[in-house]
Amino acid sequence: NCAIMASLYLSGWVCVRLSPSASHTGCSASDIISTVEFNCSGELLATGDKGGRVVIFQREQESKNRLLSRGEYNVYSTFQSHEPEFDYLKSLEIEEKINKIRWLPQQNAAHFLLSANDKTIKLWKISERDKRAEGYNLKDEDGRLRDQFRITTLRVPVLMPMDLMVEASPRRIFANAHTYHINSISVNSDYETYLSADDLRINLWHLEITDRSFNIVDIKPANMEELTEVITAAECHPHQCNAFVYSSSKGTIRLCDMRAAALCDRHSKFFEEPEDPSSRSFFSEIISSISDVKFSHSGRYMMTRDYLSVKVWDLNMENRPVETYQVHEYLRSKLCSLYENDCIFDKFECCWNGSDSAIMTGSYNNFFRMFDRNTRRDITLEASRENSKPRAMLKPRKVCTGGKRKKDEISVDSLDFNKKILHTAWHPKENVIAVAATNNLYIFQDKIN
Repeated sequence: NCAIMASLYLSGWVCVRLSPSASHTGCSASDIISTVEFNCSGELLATGDKGGRVVIFQREQESKNRLLSRGEYNVYSTFQSHEPEFDYLKSLEIEEKINKIRWLPQQNAAHFLLSANDKTIKLWKISERDKRAEGYNLKDEDGRLRDQFRITTLRVPVLMPMDLMVEASPRRIFANAHTYHINSISVNSDYETYLSADDLRINLWHLEITDRSFNIVDIKPANMEELTEVITAAECHPHQCNAFVYSSSKGTIRLCDMRAAALCDRHSKFFEEPEDPSSRSFFSEIISSISDVKFSHSGRYMMTRDYLSVKVWDLNMENRPVETYQVHEYLRSKLCSLYENDCIFDKFECCWNGSDSAIMTGSYNNFFRMFDRNTRRDITLEASRENSKPRAMLKPRKVCTGGKRKKDEISVDSLDFNKKILHTAWHPKENVIAVAATNNLYIFQDKIN
C-alpha cells in the first residue's frame, strides 16, 4: 500500500491518479496539479489544478484501523472553484489555475477551505447530505405546486434517507484587492482572519467581510523603475495571531508584528544569510530567491526553500540559518542550461512532518528529498508510474555527478527537467505524504513492520 519515513526507512505505497483521462505520455495543461494540502486532521486531502478544479480525497474509514492500508484515500468531492476571466480595464486574461488552498479548522460537521487563483479568493463549504424532506403540503413529490383549494389536511414533512451527496458551495468571494498575482494565502491562528500576498502587497482579511481588506505590507516604490525585489511567499505564525513572515526574491525574510503599526513597513526581525563572495556568479541572485516559507508546528522555527537548498531558521537568530540542507547541489554546474530553459525560475515548495523532526521538498526527474533533522540523514525517492505496484518498496535513488556511474545511479545529464515535483504535503499527525508529479498525485506511507 504506501510509503515514507521512520528514521528514513521507506517502503510500500499507494498511488492515486488524479487525472484518469490523461495519457501515459502526457496530459493537458489543465490537468497539472498546482497545489496540495491536508486538512487539520489529515482525514481530507485537497488538490487544485491549472483548470481551476479542486479535488478532495477522503481517507477510507475502514483503513484507519488497518495499519497496512491507513494511507488509502479516495475521491470525496470534485468541483470547479475558479473560471477563466478577462480584465477589460487592463486587457488581461485571468487564469483559472488554483495557486493555493488552505483549510480552516473544523468547527462543525461541514468543512471549509479557501482557494485562490491569481486575483480572487473563495471560501468554500463542503458538506454532506444523506436525508431529504418528503411530505410537503404546498407541492407534490415531483416539485409541482398543488392546488391550494384541494389541500384538506395538514401534513408534517419527514426526513427520509437518501444516497450520500457531498456538496461544495461558495460562501464568500474575496475579490478586487490584488493588482498583482496572488502567491500566498495563510489562515491566522485566531481563525477569524487570514492574509493574502501578491508580488508587492500583503492584505489582511476577515473571513466574514468580503468588501474590504486591510493593506498591511506595501513594498511598491513610487517609481516602478526603482523596484529591486518582490514578495514571494507569506505565512501567519501558528500560535501568535499578531505575527507573520514574508520572503523576498532577494533571499531575505522579514518577521512583522501587527501590534507595532497598522502598516508593517518596518519589520521586527530581518533574516538574511551573508553571501560568500567566492561563490558569487551571474545566477546568484536568481537562485537565492525564496520560493516558499513555512513555520514549524511549534512556532519556534521557520523553513525557507531557495533553488538549490532548504534552510531552517531559529526565530531568535537572524544572522544565519541553524540548518542548511542541499537539495540538488549537483545542478550548480547546470545553471546555464537551466537558465536557458527557464527551469531556474521554478518555485519548489517545502513542508514539515507533524513533529517538526523531518522536512520534505521536491526536485527534478520526479525526485523528492527528505531530511531527518535529528540524525542529519537524507534520502532521495522517486514518484513514478514504473514503481507504482501496490506494496512495492520505494528504493532510494542516487545521482551520479561524474566519473564511473554505479548500477543504481542516474547520471545528472539524463535527468528529465520536465518532470518536477513542486508541490508536496505531509499529514499533520502521521507519516503519510502526498506528492504531486505533473498530473499525478502519489500518496506514500511508512512501512509497518
